[in-house]
Amino acid sequence: MKSGAVWLASATPEEIDDFLGGLSENALLALPWIFDFWALPHQLPPEGAWKSWVILGGRGAGKTRAGAEWVRAQVEGPTPTAPGRARRIALVGETFDQVREVMVLGESGILACSPPDRRPKWVATRRSLEWPNGAVATAFSAHDPDSLRGPQFDAAWADELAKWPKAQDAWDQLQFALRLGEHPQQVVTTTPRNVGVLKSILQNPSTVISRAPTEANRAYLAKSFLAEVEARYGGQSLGRQELQGELIEEIEDALWTQAMIVSAQGRDEPEQMRIVVAVDPPVTSGPKSDACGIVVAGADTRGPRKDWRAVVLADRSVRGVSADGWARAALAAMEEFGADRLVVEVNQGGDLVEQVIRQVDDTVPVRKVTAMRAKRLRAEPVAALYEQGRIAHRRGLGALEDQMALMARTGWQGQGSPDRLDALVWALTELMIAPSSGAPGVRSLGR
Repeated sequence: MKSGAVWLASATPEEIDDFLGGLSENALLALPWIFDFWALPHQLPPEGAWKSWVILGGRGAGKTRAGAEWVRAQVEGPTPTAPGRARRIALVGETFDQVREVMVLGESGILACSPPDRRPKWVATRRSLEWPNGAVATAFSAHDPDSLRGPQFDAAWADELAKWPKAQDAWDQLQFALRLGEHPQQVVTTTPRNVGVLKSILQNPSTVISRAPTEANRAYLAKSFLAEVEARYGGQSLGRQELQGELIEEIEDALWTQAMIVSAQGRDEPEQMRIVVAVDPPVTSGPKSDACGIVVAGADTRGPRKDWRAVVLADRSVRGVSADGWARAALAAMEEFGADRLVVEVNQGGDLVEQVIRQVDDTVPVRKVTAMRAKRLRAEPVAALYEQGRIAHRRGLGALEDQMALMARTGWQGQGSPDRLDALVWALTELMIAPSSGAPGVRSLGR
C-alpha cells in the first residue's frame, strides 16, 4: 500500500481536489497531523515484535521527523488526556543541547510535530517534556552514560548514535533502563558511521532496519543544497555515507583507513602528469569470469622523489567479458586519458595476455609485470604514499575504494579477488615507486 506522500507525488491535481473535497471539515483540520498519511516509506515503523528500529539515512533524509513522530505514536492516546502505549520515554542525544535543539525544539522535533491539543510542554529545569495525558520524556546526554542508571522507561529515542562520544556505555545503560511495560521498544535515527556499537545493533536479531538516501526527502530540501552536495561528494565514500546513508566499514589494521581515503578524495591533483593504465586480467574469460581490474592513474614526477604527486583518474574495470572485451576496454581507457603505457600483470596468462592486446592494437606500449610477492606486500608501499598525502582521487571510485578498505596488513579480507585494487597498485608502482626498472618483488618483462 502506498503512503499518502507517495500517492500525492504521482496524483494529478484533479485527483487531489477530489480527495480533499471528500473530507469533512474535522478530517481536513486533522490531516496535517496524521503522519501515517504524509510519511515516506522509510519513516514508518516496520511491523512485528522488534526491540530496536534503526533508521539509517543520509543528511536531511527525514530521520528526525520519523523519530519525533514515532514518539508521538507511542505517547498519544485516542483523546488528549487518554494514555498511550508509553508513559516514560528516554530521549538520548550526543549532548543535552542536541536533544533540546533538534529532538525537542527543532523544525522536525517533537513540539513541531504535535497537534495543539496534545502538544507537550518543555520543562527546562527538569529537562523533560510533559504531555497532557501524564506521559513524560526525559532528555539525556551520551556524554554522561551513568545518568541513565536508576531511571526506567518503556520507550526510547536515540538520535545520531554513531556520533556519541561514549556510545557503547550509553547504549548499554539505556538497555538496562528499558524495563517498563509489556514490550519496551526504541528507535535509533542516525547517519551511519563505522562504529562498533552501531554494527552490533544492526546484527541483533531483534533489530529492524530502514534505509534512505538524502534524495528520498528531496521535496523538503532546497534544490541548491542537493545539487551542491551531489556535485561535491557524489560518488565518494564520504558521499555514500553522508548522502546515501551507507555504512562504510573499516577492518582492523587496514592498510587504507577511511580517513586516508576521504583525505585523498579532497586533495588537489597534479596539473602535469604522465598517465598509465594498469590491468589485472581475470584467470578466465567470459560471462561468468571474475572482473578485470582496469585503473587509470597519472603522476607528476618532476623534481625530487619526495615531491612526486599522483592522482587516480578512473576505474574502468569490467566484469563478465571475453579477453578481447577487457583488452578493448583497457585500450579505450588509454585513448580516453592519453595514457602512454599499458601496465599488465601476466601471472595468470603469460605471453597470451600480451597476444590478446596485440590482436586489438599491435602498436600499444606494454609493460608486462609479474607479481613475486603477496598482495599485501605489494600494496604496502602504495598505502604509504597515501599516508604521506601524495595521492589524490577523482570522483566515481567507490568500488575501488571499497576494496582498498578491505586490505589489511594481514592480507585481503574481502570476497573473491581484489582486482581493482591490484590494478591500482600496479599503476601507482609504475608511476611512483619504480617508474623505470620495476619495484622490489616485481619483474619487468616487457618493453
